[in-house]
Amino acid sequence: MASSVITLESTPTWAVAVVVFVLISISICIEHLLHLLAKYFNKSRRKYLIQALDKIKSELLQLGFISLLLTVGEKPIGNICIPKSIGETFLPCSDPSNDSPEEAKCEEQGMVSLLSRQGMKELQYLIFVLAFFHSLSCILTFGLGMAKMRKWESWEAETRTLEYQFSNDPRRFLLIHQTSFARRHLRFWSEHRFLRWPACFLRQFYASVSKVDYFTLRHGFITAHFSEGSNFDFQKYIKRTLEKDFGVVVGISLWVWILSMLFIFLNAHGFYNYLWLPFIPLLMLLLVGTQLQGIITRMCLESQEKSQVVRGTFLVRPSDHFFWFGWPKLLLHIMHFILFQNSFQLAFFTWTWYKFGFRSCFHRKTEDIVIRLAMGVLVQVLCGYVTLPLYALVTQMGTSMKKVIFPEKVVEGLKRWRANARRNIALKNNYTSARPSLDNNTTSINTSPSFGASPSFNLNTSHCVKFDQPSSSEYLAVEVKDEGKANSANRETKDS
Repeated sequence: MASSVITLESTPTWAVAVVVFVLISISICIEHLLHLLAKYFNKSRRKYLIQALDKIKSELLQLGFISLLLTVGEKPIGNICIPKSIGETFLPCSDPSNDSPEEAKCEEQGMVSLLSRQGMKELQYLIFVLAFFHSLSCILTFGLGMAKMRKWESWEAETRTLEYQFSNDPRRFLLIHQTSFARRHLRFWSEHRFLRWPACFLRQFYASVSKVDYFTLRHGFITAHFSEGSNFDFQKYIKRTLEKDFGVVVGISLWVWILSMLFIFLNAHGFYNYLWLPFIPLLMLLLVGTQLQGIITRMCLESQEKSQVVRGTFLVRPSDHFFWFGWPKLLLHIMHFILFQNSFQLAFFTWTWYKFGFRSCFHRKTEDIVIRLAMGVLVQVLCGYVTLPLYALVTQMGTSMKKVIFPEKVVEGLKRWRANARRNIALKNNYTSARPSLDNNTTSINTSPSFGASPSFNLNTSHCVKFDQPSSSEYLAVEVKDEGKANSANRETKDS
C-alpha cells in the first residue's frame, strides 16, 4: 500500500505551533548569545574580533540564503531533465541505489532530473553542517593559537628585567657564533638550500618558536621601527595583529567557494579521492610552516654576511623579500584556504555519515574513514597550535609595520586630536573674517607652500605614547601652542 504524504492540511495546528515556537526560541537564543559576545568585545575594546564576529554572521546569512534558494528552486531544478547517459557519469558510488522518486515530467521523456528533490534536501543538510564546522574550526584554531602564545607574556615581561638588559647591553661586543640565535640557526645545513629545507621542515615539530627566536625577532622589529631600547609591548602588538588576521580567516571568498566546488566534483568514484585529497591541506600547511622557519634562518644568514661582530644582541633586519613574491599576507590567504578545505572535508564526512550511514558508498573502506578523520584532526591541531603562532611572529618581519601598532585608546586619542584641530582652524578662520580691523601681525594666517592655498597653522607638538603600561594606562599627550598668541604676548611685554 502506497504511503500518502501528510501535508499541513491534515496536521494539528498545535503541532505546527509547537514546532515553530521551538525553532523561534532557538533562533532568539543564538542571536542573544551573539549579541552578548559582541557587547563583551565592545567593552574590552577588541574591535577586530567584533569585525570577525560580523563576518561569521555574514557567512551564516549567506549560507542561509543558499538554503532558501534551494528550497524555492526545488521544483524548478527538479524539472530540468537530462539524458540518462549523462546522468550516470561521475557518480560518487560504483553501484548507486536509486530509491528516490523521479519527476513525472522527466520520467515520461525517458530522462532523469538534473538534481532530484531528495537530493536538494540532502544538499541543504550539507550546507548547514558546513556552516557549523567552518565556524567551529576557525574558533578552535584561534583558541589554540592564543593558548600557545600565552607563554609569550612571560617572555615579554622578561625583557624588562635587569638581567635581560645586562645580557643585551649595547656596549658589549660578541662574535656572531657566540650568540644563542646564531648557534640555533647557523649550522652546517644553513647555507645549502637542499639541506636547509628538510631541516626547517623538521624544526616546526619541536620548539617551533623558541625564546631566543622571539627575543631576536622582537629586537629586530623594534630597532627597525622604534628607537633602540624602547619598552614597546611586542606581545600585545602580535595579539592585536592576530585578531585582525582572524577576520580574514573566518570569511569565505569567491575563490574559496570555487575550489570547494572542485572538491565536490572530485568526489566521483573514479578519482579515488580518499587516497590523496585529504592530504592536500596537510601538505600545504607543512609547506607554510617550512617557509616560515626558513625565513628565520635566512634572516640570520643575511645578518652574518653583513657583519661578524654583534653589538649587544643579534640584529635581524625585517624585509618583504624573505616572503613569497614579497607578499607576507599571501601566507595568511593560504592558511585561510587550508582551514576552509579541512572544515569542508570534516563537514562532508559528518554529513554522509548522518544521511547515509557510517558504511555508505561514500566511505566503504576502513582506510577511507581513518585517513579523513586523522587528517582533519591533525590539520586542525597543527594549524592552531604550531603554524598560526609561528605565522603571527614571523609575518611581523616585513618591511612595513601594520596599522594596529597603536592600541585602540591611542587611535581614539589621535582621532579626537585631529577633530579638535580642525574645529580650532574653522573657529580661527571665522574669528579672522569677523575682525578685519585687527593688526595684521596678529590676525594673518600663514599659508604653507606644500599645502597650496589651504590655511595652515604651526604646532609645537610633543607626543608621549606609553607602550609598556597596561592598556588602561596607555595614553597620548599632545601639547599644542598657538604661536600667534605667544608672539602677541611677547610684543605686549616689550611695549610695557
